[in-house]
Amino acid sequence: MLIRDLLQNGDPSKVAIRAEQIVTTYTELSHQLDSLCEDLRRSGLGKGDRIAMALPNGLEMIASFLAASTVGTAAPLNPAYTRNEFKFYLEDTDARALIVPINGGGAARAAAVDCQLSIIEASIDQNGLVRFSGPENPAIGNREEHPAEVALILHTSGTTSRPKRVPLAHANLLTSARNVAQTYQLTAADVSLCVMPLFHVHGLVASTLATLATGGTVAVPAKFNPLAFWNTVRENKATWYSAVPTIHQVLLSRAKGARPLGAEQLRFIRSCSASLAPQLMSEMETTFGAPVLEAYGMTEAAHQMASNPLPPLPRKAGSVGRGTAVEIAILDEAGGLLPTGAKGEVSIKGANVFSGYEGNAQANAESFSNSWFRTGDQGTLDAEGYLTLVGRIKELINRGGEKISPREVDEALLQHPAVAEACCFGIPDRVYGEGVAAAVVLKETATEKDLIAHCRSFLSEFKCPTTIYIMDSIPRTATGKIQRRNVAAAIISHSQ
Repeated sequence: MLIRDLLQNGDPSKVAIRAEQIVTTYTELSHQLDSLCEDLRRSGLGKGDRIAMALPNGLEMIASFLAASTVGTAAPLNPAYTRNEFKFYLEDTDARALIVPINGGGAARAAAVDCQLSIIEASIDQNGLVRFSGPENPAIGNREEHPAEVALILHTSGTTSRPKRVPLAHANLLTSARNVAQTYQLTAADVSLCVMPLFHVHGLVASTLATLATGGTVAVPAKFNPLAFWNTVRENKATWYSAVPTIHQVLLSRAKGARPLGAEQLRFIRSCSASLAPQLMSEMETTFGAPVLEAYGMTEAAHQMASNPLPPLPRKAGSVGRGTAVEIAILDEAGGLLPTGAKGEVSIKGANVFSGYEGNAQANAESFSNSWFRTGDQGTLDAEGYLTLVGRIKELINRGGEKISPREVDEALLQHPAVAEACCFGIPDRVYGEGVAAAVVLKETATEKDLIAHCRSFLSEFKCPTTIYIMDSIPRTATGKIQRRNVAAAIISHSQ
């Protein structure tokens, strides 16, 4: 079964996607996909081919993903990447074509030219239909063989190595979409408001595919706008939305304790991709008048692994809930099962879990123990099976749900001629949970302002350090290793 087969679950005449002023029924979306798939095939693309896309949220993005995953393998990328970042991901993914908006996408287009890829433009015609325009039967270079069952290829960043490729099969995504739908008892009457980016599994699987799996409607604004959010909820008759705590915090701050018009339509509010503070959860429920359900997901599991349940079952503040058709265990360092209440590495099994990183035997050897996938997160399970996350074993920085590799920031800083050493780490941030900071040792004069500006020429804005500490030396362990958490702790302690 393919991802696009989810469209068969909907009433043909019912609205599947509502994107701004464009309304698309299940029948219309299915017919569009037939045409778009044929366009991709005429462009010389087929099974196993990686088809990248750099598109904003909207009908074009959803239709392009469904078409690309049907014909080959979809490889969605953050439209905010720089030219160098696009080039890396296009090359690493082994993309053979790139889908961009008919207007815009300059950095992505430039990178595609660098990589000698076909450029396919996506647009919406006067009838509200998505159209592709691009070369037919283009001369594309050597093609590598990739598994045809892979629907989606994404990257997840590591702290000591280059980003890892995560191949997700159709079966992984279908399982995860159904798990989400079952967890929240989604039906054809539900309208999901998708405010998360569709190049992440959060927005793609939870908000979109789970809704299509039950014949509901996905409302997709072009971007999150806190000023227009509740108007959008009302206009679309949204029954739920899923977001990171940063977005919840912004909405709560703007509400000023008064229930916004439209909130009464919500069956529940979902929070995922970063830790939700119990106080924030309580204030949201009081102000918005809907149960707030924290969930736990990651790319390697095609998103959801655990969630707090709907009422009347208990939702526990500070917990990410129970496994949602996913087995969860706590393992020790040797891979042994730990008892209830013991602290160890959160590990999972399930049909939604990927089979391994692509082309990275070392990472697979480190990440799997006796068929359990080790998430890199530390946590505990209580007697009722509720999971509480204690901290991250891995050193990724989680800035409002965006996972940032400190090594990538190190490498950008080290390209500045004045920088001799660099160590990036996370620092507490009131809005985003974690912010990006770095310590550097200089070999010639440079200011913090100079270094931040330099990073902006290599990295997306959300990855750039907001604080850079200029030091005489960076603390190391007795064996000469740099431990980011120790560096962060030493610097923060010294500055207080």
